[in-house]
Amino acid sequence: MTLRNLFIVNAVLAFVFGVAFVLVPTQLVSLYGGTLGDEGTYIGRLMGAAFLGWSVLTWFARNVTDSEALRAIVLANFVGNAIGFILALRGQLAPPVYPLGWSNVVIYLLLALGYGYFQFLRPTGS
Repeated sequence: MTLRNLFIVNAVLAFVFGVAFVLVPTQLVSLYGGTLGDEGTYIGRLMGAAFLGWSVLTWFARNVTDSEALRAIVLANFVGNAIGFILALRGQLAPPVYPLGWSNVVIYLLLALGYGYFQFLRPTGS
């Protein structure tokens, strides 16, 4: 996979989750077996806004040629996805466990591995 393709996959995933969290956070969380009150719905929508911003960043990063900018974007995405993986895994290892939650573990893991590859094994611009 190329870095450009990784950015595209990341952008699409972030867009889908972002739209869902902005428009229907309660329904999305219910798919994972959770419930949201008014405060949780508010926080979910804010998280959706962050996902949409992340989607725009990674979508436009697919055409960036400046190696310093790419290194910064790749590192930020690696850190965010690595932390997301740890949190998603911890959440799945603590009862109650919901099968759909494993999709988050896998998504964050694959994105973290992808960005880790481009950050540490095949650094951009070097």
